[in-house]
Amino acid sequence: MRFHIMTLFPEIFNSYMNESIMKRAVEKGIIDVHIYNIRDFSNNKHKKVDDYPFGGGAGMVMTPQPIYDTYKHIIKTHNINNPRVIYLTPKGKVYNQSIVKEMSIQEDIILLCGHYEGIDERIIDLIVTDEISIGDYVLTGGELPALIMIDSISRLIPGVLNQDESFEEESFKDNLLEYPHYTRPREFEELKVPEVLLSGNHKKIDEWRREESIRITKERRLDLYKKSQEK
Repeated sequence: MRFHIMTLFPEIFNSYMNESIMKRAVEKGIIDVHIYNIRDFSNNKHKKVDDYPFGGGAGMVMTPQPIYDTYKHIIKTHNINNPRVIYLTPKGKVYNQSIVKEMSIQEDIILLCGHYEGIDERIIDLIVTDEISIGDYVLTGGELPALIMIDSISRLIPGVLNQDESFEEESFKDNLLEYPHYTRPREFEELKVPEVLLSGNHKKIDEWRREESIRITKERRLDLYKKSQEK
């Protein structure tokens, strides 16, 4: 899996990709992360990448040329055909685990991080295959959503997680939220670990965890619970 990130702020990605699970995945060659500074591809002598919007209005809009030339460089350099090009935007489809699974089987994903008031619409018409939002709120740019996508997609790629970090029982499996977790000590601030978890009876433990997943999902995400009952 290769991630190609188009951004005005490449340094945001460096620290995250050099830590923990992501670092190991890169070192093992399971994922490759290529970061491109859109400003480097600007044909403006001052490396300008934004301009005022036609029709007036507040803020600036990212111009199409630097983005398009960055894209052309990526597909030519890496010999990519028909890539998934994802623009991170509040106007996009809300990101969920189904999209994560769909994306995890791609060979190349290009992530376009917008900034300012957004990007010229012609870039969306020309190269974008998916517009994705991570929620109903506005961020300064697309860099944090891009990191969220890289992290969540990578976790599903074989070899990225070791056995102890397995995603098999994580939240959203079968459209249910994850059950509560406990560790030592057995009692903390007069709160005790449920006895069933100390029983050693794995069948009862599995039943308790399933029941807790259902309870939590019904209480907090009724929409997910209803989906889980459709199967």
